Amino acid sequence: MHDHKTQTLTLFIRRAALLILTVGSTGIAASLMSQVMAAHGLGLLGFAGVVLFTISFGWLAISFWTAVFGFAVRLIGGDPAALAADAARPLGQRTAVVMPVYNEDPLRVSAGLEATLVSLERTGEGAHFDFFVLSDTRSAEHGMAERRMVEGLRRRHAGGPRIFYRRRPKNIGRKAGNIEDFVKRWGNAYAHMVVLDADSVMSGDTIVALARLMEAHPDSGIIQTLPVPANRETAFARILQFASRLYGPVMASGLAFWTGGEGNYYGHNAIIRIAAFARHCGLPILPGKAPLGGEILSHDFVEAALISKGGYKVWIVPELAGSYEEMPANVIDYATRDRRWCQGNLQHSRLLSFPGLRLMGRLHLTMGVASYLTSPLWLALLSLSTADAVERAIQGPVYFKPGFNLFPNWPVATDFQINLLLTMTLLALFLPKIMGVLLVAFSRARRRPYGGLIGLLASMVIETVFSTLLAPVMMMFQSLFVSAAFSGRSVAWEAQPRDDRGLSWREGLKRHAGQTLLGLAWAGSVAWIAPGFFWWLTPIFAGLAVAIPLSVLSSRSSIGLKLKRWGLFLTPEETRPPAELRRLRRALSRGLAPEPAVEPATDEHDETHLTPDENGVAMVHESWPEKKPMLPQAGVQDIA
Repeated sequence: MHDHKTQTLTLFIRRAALLILTVGSTGIAASLMSQVMAAHGLGLLGFAGVVLFTISFGWLAISFWTAVFGFAVRLIGGDPAALAADAARPLGQRTAVVMPVYNEDPLRVSAGLEATLVSLERTGEGAHFDFFVLSDTRSAEHGMAERRMVEGLRRRHAGGPRIFYRRRPKNIGRKAGNIEDFVKRWGNAYAHMVVLDADSVMSGDTIVALARLMEAHPDSGIIQTLPVPANRETAFARILQFASRLYGPVMASGLAFWTGGEGNYYGHNAIIRIAAFARHCGLPILPGKAPLGGEILSHDFVEAALISKGGYKVWIVPELAGSYEEMPANVIDYATRDRRWCQGNLQHSRLLSFPGLRLMGRLHLTMGVASYLTSPLWLALLSLSTADAVERAIQGPVYFKPGFNLFPNWPVATDFQINLLLTMTLLALFLPKIMGVLLVAFSRARRRPYGGLIGLLASMVIETVFSTLLAPVMMMFQSLFVSAAFSGRSVAWEAQPRDDRGLSWREGLKRHAGQTLLGLAWAGSVAWIAPGFFWWLTPIFAGLAVAIPLSVLSSRSSIGLKLKRWGLFLTPEETRPPAELRRLRRALSRGLAPEPAVEPATDEHDETHLTPDENGVAMVHESWPEKKPMLPQAGVQDIA
């Protein structure tokens, strides 16, 4: 009991510190902004600008202080309150490793599964795990290729963990429905499930460590690793891989620091307690039509909130290595995925008022919504600031307001406030990057995998310039996505490209021409009417003006490989690749060996020793009001 009280007090102090620091820094910034705007009279545009700035800076402050906490945790070598288990603890329960797939390349799926499977076999604990390929693939021919892929894996690993394949005739509920179908049919046969994406690779040691953590902490519902992006070669993906690898651990450690056992779930590369998931994580169909109604698209945040509501812990364990994923190869594919996430996260606004959710669950859902609303808010702030600057430039200084004035209204100098506000904003934006660099720069062993000190610093500078230019492009995309969602235009949830796809100039022109024209028109108008304000918006104008070449050239694998030869944007997963990624690359270069044709597998063949009647678990929807419509029962339908 004492330990529980101590942990609760520690977590309360950490969250109070985050709240005080965030509110305090935001209040100072808002005060400075209001002084700057009020120096020449705080009109309606100025007041609206202060409000929008305060909201935007508050969001930035949360990220900044989270990074500060993460930097401190990494600096001292780890969080003393982090989740831990005895590494020598023998496993006593069974775990399913499940990979939902939807029209995915069988070669990539096979290569990733094989890398994970071999790694798990070498731990000596493979007998405690089974693998499931859960297919929602629509094409029968594609499904046959998946079956041949699984048959090949079975033959090559006959003495290892069992491998099962199941294809549904309809992808009801998308990925969430796919997982639900698995739990209904076979959930009772396993204590836990490790959920992988089609591009996921995990080390066997990591999977075993997750299972040990689950067994050591029976109050844990979800334990989330920090997936590291790897394996892409385009310039765009390499830059993002570098940034995520260098800065991501700082942010993840900071988030784990103040969320404790009420963390979040990112949908893959995590372990879930099946009984708790089945009991608490049934998803409803939201009232109304898509995009804000209907099936829940982004299920992961919701499932984390629901399992936490049920009394189980959700942990983020960024210190646990050996968890990998892949990035989109270009700006367009990245934005396409982002639109799906945008619509899914905006749906979460419908869930905030649902009864019984814990405060942290509501906060995670709110942060998911806010992560996309910040772009239109930022665009609105820039637009209002431009309008205010243009209005002042046209009117000129007003020394005497209408009515009787005994003394003139002299302009007030606000250079100090402006410089201090600019300094605070720049620190909030760029200091987290510097902290990520500092954690590796002063250790030769740590900086060498990033290309040494020169390569590390040069990569950081170029990445900062690239991300600065990309930011207004993504701001425009996300503003359109939010507008589309609220105006009733839904997005199709299709399989995403998982190769190093380069963009043609034609596609770049089609997707970015409007942004470029807007940026040039905006820049020209400001330069003509309010030239003093032009330089403040230069990063915005520059990003929009070069959107087309930035997008097209960064999608080139040839440029990415040239940067690699120059020692730029290297990561430890490239320079010192773990065994799992080496196996993945060998399998991809070798190609999928042709397997003999097989007849369509029956339920008994693909679901050996596992029948719904013996091992199924009912997914419970008690977390939601009874009058909410529920998902159809996918588990009673025939298997293709």
